[in-house]
Amino acid sequence: MAEDSVPPLIEQLVKRYAQDVYRYAYRLTGSAADAEDLTQETFLAAVKNIHQLANREFARSWLFTIVRNQFLVRHRRGGGTIVRPLGDQAEEIMALESSDDDGVDGELIQNALQSLSAEQRVVLLMFYFEQASYREIADHLGIPIGTVMSRLSRAKEALRKKVLAATRQDNGS
Repeated sequence: MAEDSVPPLIEQLVKRYAQDVYRYAYRLTGSAADAEDLTQETFLAAVKNIHQLANREFARSWLFTIVRNQFLVRHRRGGGTIVRPLGDQAEEIMALESSDDDGVDGELIQNALQSLSAEQRVVLLMFYFEQASYREIADHLGIPIGTVMSRLSRAKEALRKKVLAATRQDNGS
């Protein structure tokens, strides 16, 4: 990649994916300030490693990988706040929550996500946001596929229970 093409490419990536990167960072961190920091760190890392982006078609997943890795590094260091019984319902919740007029409470979803352990949250978000397969998640995180499956299963069940409990509470049940 030519030296003079890097700034325009980064500018294009920021314009096109900044909101997606921020949303993913927010889901991971649960904090607007931490998500902003993580988004900035992601694009700084992207500038340094732009040579690794061989195909622009994969830019979104490449940026999501950077976000996740930055989050995990922070989590391991202990820095800052960064720390299917559900089946189709989980997919609907994760898909619908991004829409403004769907009636799903984004804050409720975020609180439910933050109640999960970082390990469960990362696996869940990789599966739904990054649309990664079990094998891809296992390879990226360096854990057995069975661990991915159990973390994802536990995360979905915990998320389902949290959302149902909050919904019942809101409805006065």
